[in-house]
Amino acid sequence: MERFELIAPCHFGLEAVMKREILDLGYEVSQVEDGRVTFIGDAEAVCRANIFLRTTERILLKVGSFKAETFEELFQGTRVIPWEQYIPRDGKFWVAKASSIKSRLFSPSDIQSIMKKAMVERMKGAYGITWFPEDGASYPLRVFLYKDVVTVAMDTSGDSLHKRGYRTLTSKAPITETLAAALLMLTPWKPDRILVDPFCGSGTFPIEAAMMAANMAPGMNREFLAEEWKNLIPKKCWYEAMDEANDLVKDDISVDIQGYDIDGEIVRAARANAAAAGVDHLIHFQQRPVSQLSHPKKYGFLITNPPYGERIEDKKNLPELYKTIGERFVALDSWSAYIITAYEDTERYFGRKADKNRKIYNGMMKTYFYQFMGPKPPSRNPGRQNG
Repeated sequence: MERFELIAPCHFGLEAVMKREILDLGYEVSQVEDGRVTFIGDAEAVCRANIFLRTTERILLKVGSFKAETFEELFQGTRVIPWEQYIPRDGKFWVAKASSIKSRLFSPSDIQSIMKKAMVERMKGAYGITWFPEDGASYPLRVFLYKDVVTVAMDTSGDSLHKRGYRTLTSKAPITETLAAALLMLTPWKPDRILVDPFCGSGTFPIEAAMMAANMAPGMNREFLAEEWKNLIPKKCWYEAMDEANDLVKDDISVDIQGYDIDGEIVRAARANAAAAGVDHLIHFQQRPVSQLSHPKKYGFLITNPPYGERIEDKKNLPELYKTIGERFVALDSWSAYIITAYEDTERYFGRKADKNRKIYNGMMKTYFYQFMGPKPPSRNPGRQNG
């Protein structure tokens, strides 16, 4: 089976998590750059990566790379790519997105139109036709220019992979599913430990944790654009990858995962999302303010995305809010806390300096992932990862 170079974009600052996921799936990583990891795989890998990877935004199939400092070089470089090996004569093709960093060519619309013309020129010669109906499967391209090097890739996913298919109802400032999964993977949390999100919003952290605990692949309940690429990926590969995902689900596990929110309507939405994900039986949701946060058990994990004052009028409430979170955390004997926020005074009002602090870009917003480590539990299982 033909091998491809596949690109998995991710949040800036979470490349190591993405790399580990790809290696765990059994593929060879060829390059790690800011915000993306490139790996080698065949048609089966396209299916498995889309269905199983929790932290990538999409899976891109790389078709070419070349240097271009002028639009003429962009045209010629694009025309050299053997498009007929990827796109059938009835395929619908266009440059869906072009981004440029530190490059002489920087106008996305010009890059898009010139590359489309070059693709048409190439395929006219290859197929011996002058007009393309474009009424078949879709083959959208994503193009990155960095220091005048053009990387061209086809998008196999379609809708971003953070759209798992379960979150129909959202809170005001939801964290994406891919980011929530990556942050959970940065912690030593395991399904035999308690997990509480006191600002659960639409339920993303608890739901992603429950799916991980039950070994449910994140892409089980959605479709992917490349399912229509019968010229490149046999339908059998999709069926086999989905069968593998279904066989791995452990639905009868017992976990203690809880989500609280002060807004009862939001809690109802979180329950509905958990039901859509098939994990509502694994999570306890409750309407509860953070001031009432408590738990009788030891060695639990607090992981949350609290408000951080997106609006000016909310900012005045933040010192008191973060002070309350810190006080409730002190009362949770031997717990660990993991907080993602853009609020720069978090440690000051939380009342403790973080053991680790990781800078992560959530879209264009700079956020911090504060990690307050508790003691590890007495080991029933020697060699287990520290908590």
